[in-house]
Amino acid sequence: MTVNDELFDEGDVDRGAPIALHSQISERIRGRIATGEWPAHYRLKSEPELAHDLGVSRGTLRRALTTLIEEGLLRQIRGKGTFVTSTTIEPSIAQKLSTLSEDFANQGIVTQTEVLECVLLEPPRPVAALLDMPAGAKVLSLRRLRRTEDGPVALLVNYVRTDLTPGLEDTDFTTASLFGTLEGRFQLKIGSARRTFSAEAADAATAASLELATGAPVQYLQQVTYLADGRPIEYSDVWIHSGRLRVTSLLSRR
Repeated sequence: MTVNDELFDEGDVDRGAPIALHSQISERIRGRIATGEWPAHYRLKSEPELAHDLGVSRGTLRRALTTLIEEGLLRQIRGKGTFVTSTTIEPSIAQKLSTLSEDFANQGIVTQTEVLECVLLEPPRPVAALLDMPAGAKVLSLRRLRRTEDGPVALLVNYVRTDLTPGLEDTDFTTASLFGTLEGRFQLKIGSARRTFSAEAADAATAASLELATGAPVQYLQQVTYLADGRPIEYSDVWIHSGRLRVTSLLSRR
């Protein structure tokens, strides 16, 4: 069990209390969500695993989860699991799991990649939760700036699980793509990702990297990438220069 799934410390479940057990569990999950320890899109363990860890029946656990689903704090996706709900509206605007480098290459656009950081470190707690990392585990923090002939177009920050990618930090990411390395060198099969788009005002550091004025609007992309077996492998933050790059989707009604 990871630290992030420890809903109760030993002895916290008070079976003699006047508060129903399912209500105790619901309240503890609310606390994890309210503090940000379980951030938006965090995937909970399966119901059998959680019920076993908590020492309760699946019926009791399901009642607790149902309460939170009805409150809008959790959502269940068939075949995927139970997730913490995002507080923002998320239209499904991306229909293909591809990277910026792959899209540029497909369009014949020449780009350059500058690696600003490539180090092993302990991730922020929300990232650790999204990647299902145990306390103290390290990830590869990869910070890159993508340029075209017009100037910088995207600032990318990736956190990648190193327990599945030993030695990843030795890769030359000025020429190698992250997904290509995961699939080629490590033989990992990437299955899906969850992307969230929003508009933000660039902070000083982001603005300097993208050659913008502080506070200028940028497109922000947050992504969690999963392997074919459902394990999370990568989390990324991407800031896009809206004046140089537009995100376009081709959609069909059926």
